[in-house]
Amino acid sequence: MRDVERTRRVRGTPAEVLRLLSPTTVVDWEGSFDVFDVDADGDDTVVTAGGTGVKLRLRFVELDDGYRYEQVGGGGPFEEMTTRLRVTAEDEGARVTAASSVAFGSPVPFADRVAAWKRGGELDRLLDRIDAET
Repeated sequence: MRDVERTRRVRGTPAEVLRLLSPTTVVDWEGSFDVFDVDADGDDTVVTAGGTGVKLRLRFVELDDGYRYEQVGGGGPFEEMTTRLRVTAEDEGARVTAASSVAFGSPVPFADRVAAWKRGGELDRLLDRIDAET
């Protein structure tokens, strides 16, 4: 298991940033997968997404300051993946922090490093898009 974190100060206020975000936009803006389906499961949202040969489900929990989401079930690219997306006030704008823990579940010694590298790129794209939209 590897941890990866990215943070960025953006111009928009926390309220403005949070209005932009939804489970669908988060998956879209990470840039690796297309959204196939979105279902409510109690207070949670489950997004089914995928790409060439890969289909995964992500369970999103909306929090006061962002989201917590994780890959659920089999079929995704990771053995485990959890992410906490947090938006806090900073000066006249907001600080957006995305922290993930990932594991590939492969016996190859450096596989979790590759997973963290891939996840870091997704988080960078997400923050780039949030920054561009605010």
